[in-house]
Amino acid sequence: MEGGSSHNFVPPSAGFDKSRILDVKPLRSLMPVFPAASQAPPFPPSPMRIPTGPMAAPIRSYRAPAPSGALPHDFPEESNGERGSSLGGAEDDDGYFDAHLVNFVSVMSPFQVEDGNRELVNYVLVNFDALRRRICQIEDAKESKNGIIKRADLKAGNILMTKKVRTNMRRRIGVVPGVEIGDVFYFRMEMCAVGLHAPVTEKDPVALSIVSSGGYDDDTEDSDVLIYSGQGGNNNNKDKQVADQKLGRGNLALERSLNHGNEVRVIRGVRDEVNSTTKVYVYDGLYKVHESWTERGKSGCNIFKYKLVRVPGQPGAFAVWKTIRKWKDGFSSRAGLVLQDLTSGTESIPVSLVNEVDNEKALASFTYFPKLKYSKSFILMPPSFGCNCHNACLPGDMNCSCIQKNGGSFPYTGNGILVSRKQLLHECGPTCPCSPNCKNRVSQTGVKLRLEVFKTKDRGWGLWSWDSIRAGSFICEYAGEVIDEVKRNYDSFKWNYEPGLLEEETSNDINEDYNIPYRLIISAKNVGNVSRFINHSCSPNVFWQPVLYEHNNQSSLHIAFFAIRHIPPMTELAYDYGNSSSSEADNDKGPHRKNKCLCGLFPHGSSKCRGYFG
Repeated sequence: MEGGSSHNFVPPSAGFDKSRILDVKPLRSLMPVFPAASQAPPFPPSPMRIPTGPMAAPIRSYRAPAPSGALPHDFPEESNGERGSSLGGAEDDDGYFDAHLVNFVSVMSPFQVEDGNRELVNYVLVNFDALRRRICQIEDAKESKNGIIKRADLKAGNILMTKKVRTNMRRRIGVVPGVEIGDVFYFRMEMCAVGLHAPVTEKDPVALSIVSSGGYDDDTEDSDVLIYSGQGGNNNNKDKQVADQKLGRGNLALERSLNHGNEVRVIRGVRDEVNSTTKVYVYDGLYKVHESWTERGKSGCNIFKYKLVRVPGQPGAFAVWKTIRKWKDGFSSRAGLVLQDLTSGTESIPVSLVNEVDNEKALASFTYFPKLKYSKSFILMPPSFGCNCHNACLPGDMNCSCIQKNGGSFPYTGNGILVSRKQLLHECGPTCPCSPNCKNRVSQTGVKLRLEVFKTKDRGWGLWSWDSIRAGSFICEYAGEVIDEVKRNYDSFKWNYEPGLLEEETSNDINEDYNIPYRLIISAKNVGNVSRFINHSCSPNVFWQPVLYEHNNQSSLHIAFFAIRHIPPMTELAYDYGNSSSSEADNDKGPHRKNKCLCGLFPHGSSKCRGYFG
């Protein structure tokens, strides 16, 4: 968390050094998360697990139900078993896992399957995407050999649905428990798994939800009004109307909704700004059908049209996307803008600085630096060697030494999404002969999101993104100055490395008996990047991942931040700084002091706030 005194802002002179940024202060400290016994994941810890708090169990661990209905919420860890064992160890002839052979049992009660809450919704979504990414990992390896592409989202959805890892299955009109306006989804199957959307059945007396995603000729320009085209009459590719639409199924359900005046959930499909080939589904809240009519479409066939108007008083969702699009296109200026780019061009994408809260303009200066900065020469780790791939490293290529270091599996999916949290992730380094666009260099490519540092009302400065962030996406590296032990300060991140042992360590956890040979401390007090503005939350949406790659014949360790789950635009990024030991409960002074946690003040704040951190 942050704090500081207010000062009047003085505009920079013509000779102002743009590498030094005013008005920002780093986050206090990055601490490990040591889960309490009640928060322990429902499976035995592995000998090398980094202490990072409650998390989603590995997929192979679903045999053990979560105690007392408590559900893990974090990013899934890799399995320690052999390749394939994380999905039960049974494959069909094509190397894919049949749903009935997956060896796990639902941790959810029948009541939880019928009616959910926010925790259950997040649990289902995190585990859906964990399973989908694992299947993608297998598919990518197969594709590199025979070109086969299969729908991992459908496979994952079918498995979870079969095993009843789903919630809100009771069909209902209006609000879905645990699903919030503005939530984003990347697959229709995700929306079905949490009860937000489902295909219309003959038994539905009215429309419960609709998806406007561009398959039909909808008018989506207005943020509060949607002109929705009826369904049917098109060919299999949904790109051309070939017959008149009929008043049946979805069209009839919307007509009944008009007559009954019931609320309809509206999901809008928008183009992903990060990946133009991907579509993001945004839950835009409740609408009512105000009128309907038929008109002749471009193909000459009759189409049903429905005018849906958004119910007033709901928080913005699609309207936020439209506003951000105007900012990006330069049609509208950002309110409260202090700096257009606090990186001074060191990042390929600008990072803006905004304060819409008060007049605070000059907290502390620091030099923006996107990577680790060494003030002197350090012996990092034992010498290592990169891969011998001369093009790009390919999933399934067991001759690639970098893949071998990652346990035989490529750590990322084809679009750069991290498959699972690892004790240590190995990437191709600068001297690996593979091409610069090798997919095993994700954390080295710099910031790809349109990030913004903003002033919070009560937590100092924070960080969010104009772009929707997909679960498993790389956000940024923890950058700063590598310093000596004697120069350690409160604004530092420290870890130790020893073959067979990797753990984040703070002063109250240091054990001299460890005799760890390599110690590295990063300080972001004077030199750093956007990561220093990521605040703490007891229910984080971001986690840190150690990444190792070879540089100048030595292994260089880095800390990268990834998304635990899908994060909507303008949602504050936060991760768990950790918690002090009970012996320090009354210590409020010095570097070991506990800080009052304010994550409950976040929009839709954490229900699991511990009260203190650090």
